[in-house]
Amino acid sequence: QVQLVESGGGSVQAGGSLRLSCGVSGDTISNYCMGWFRQAPGKEREGVARISSSGVLTYYADSVKGRFTISRDNAKNTMYLQMNSLQPEDTAMYYCAAAASPACSWTQGDYNSWGQGTQVTVSS
Repeated sequence: QVQLVESGGGSVQAGGSLRLSCGVSGDTISNYCMGWFRQAPGKEREGVARISSSGVLTYYADSVKGRFTISRDNAKNTMYLQMNSLQPEDTAMYYCAAAASPACSWTQGDYNSWGQGTQVTVSS
């Protein structure tokens, strides 16, 4: 069983930065496409960023492109999301997720494992 644990969330002022981490245990992270999703109160969960199992290909939602950077360190079994220029609309619970290769898309059903979430709150 693969288990994911997010960390790094917190409260930050608009324009600030946070770095989220997702630690993977129970399997080798290199076997999975990894993604970050978020859910704000009263809204549906949406994809934020994803990265291929090799780390070569990355994709971002239009709302975060240019501000967020997804990366992975397969040797450390960890995925990251660097969030810069945070805005109040980025406030949400952020989740990491893993999809067994070759699955790797925005389709949330492709992701078999999910973390517990970490809260990000951006104040103006």
